[in-house]
Amino acid sequence: MVDYRLNDEHEQLRLSVRSFATKEVAPVIGDYYEREEFPYPLVSGMARMGLFGLPVAEEYGGMGGDYLALCVALEELARVDSSVAVTLEAGVSLGVMPIYRFGDQRQRERWLPGLASGEMLGAFGLTEPGGGSDAGATRTTAELRGSEWVINGSKAFITNSGTDMTGLITVTAVTGTKPDGGNEISTIIVPAGTPGLTVAPKYSKVGWNASDTHELAFDDCRVPAENLLGERGRGYAQFLATLTEGRVAIAALGVGLAQGCVDECLRYVDERSAFGRKIGENQAIQFKLADMELRAHTARLAYYDAADRMLRGEPYQKQAAIAKLASSDAAMDNARDATQVFGGYGFMNETPVGRFYRDAKILEIGEGTSEVQRMLIARELGLPAR
Repeated sequence: MVDYRLNDEHEQLRLSVRSFATKEVAPVIGDYYEREEFPYPLVSGMARMGLFGLPVAEEYGGMGGDYLALCVALEELARVDSSVAVTLEAGVSLGVMPIYRFGDQRQRERWLPGLASGEMLGAFGLTEPGGGSDAGATRTTAELRGSEWVINGSKAFITNSGTDMTGLITVTAVTGTKPDGGNEISTIIVPAGTPGLTVAPKYSKVGWNASDTHELAFDDCRVPAENLLGERGRGYAQFLATLTEGRVAIAALGVGLAQGCVDECLRYVDERSAFGRKIGENQAIQFKLADMELRAHTARLAYYDAADRMLRGEPYQKQAAIAKLASSDAAMDNARDATQVFGGYGFMNETPVGRFYRDAKILEIGEGTSEVQRMLIARELGLPAR
């Protein structure tokens, strides 16, 4: 029988990150959120704990752990705040892992020590202003001229792309035409500060307000030919693999938010009285909390299952899509119910559940919309693609 209890190493990591989240993040994150300010001291704290290098081999400056360790850390961070959690999630699953999975030895030795230590952040330049889910319709181009790639185009909604710590952006671009007439898409490493790369002002966002998100423009941006990541023309396959892996991580983040809603409500219903008794004594509230715990628990099992299959080297595309879909649904439903439990206070940004409510919606959009997850699950069931 499958045992989904964490082993001792993962449990110790969970407790350590839980302590950091409650003692270091919780007391200050509300101020960062309201100021829409990137929390550099908290990110440095995560770096000192080795969180950015959790799934990276020690030879590259990592912790030598596995991807489940990253997921466990993300869940515990998101129980308190999603901005901090998504900074880690994007920094590792979208920043570190493409270099780790597809980079050559020289690229790994150059970039991974800084990324794994958290001294620098990596970003993943995939989404474009004119296309989100249809990433195959990439318009950004990269032309090989002599010993340089010359990149032109733009990217949208890129996390960790404009911080003082940003070290590189891996960019998907059209590098030619395939024999069937389709676009040949490749991935190219663009160091931060490269001439021709312009980082637009930060977005004004509904949620994740203490994370960093920008639009990027490339105007004859030149990088060495050796900055090609992996094989030319394999960029589409690379980002599909990156997103599949990332869905497990973002699912863990969604579970953390869903569980955080339960945590906050349990505290509140024991403090708040109405009509002469604690509101936690009302069966309607108890049933609501029971449903919230049910959602968080089942979504957690879904991402545990996907992570386990990934680590075993088994196919896990369907399970990753299920985990991402289940966790984003749980986060949205729990955030809505938590806001209702808190009443007027739940509508205030100063409360964690107010921030949870604002943060939850993007989980149904980012790293593959809920519609895309349903499409992927349907295809894995053998249903025809359109």
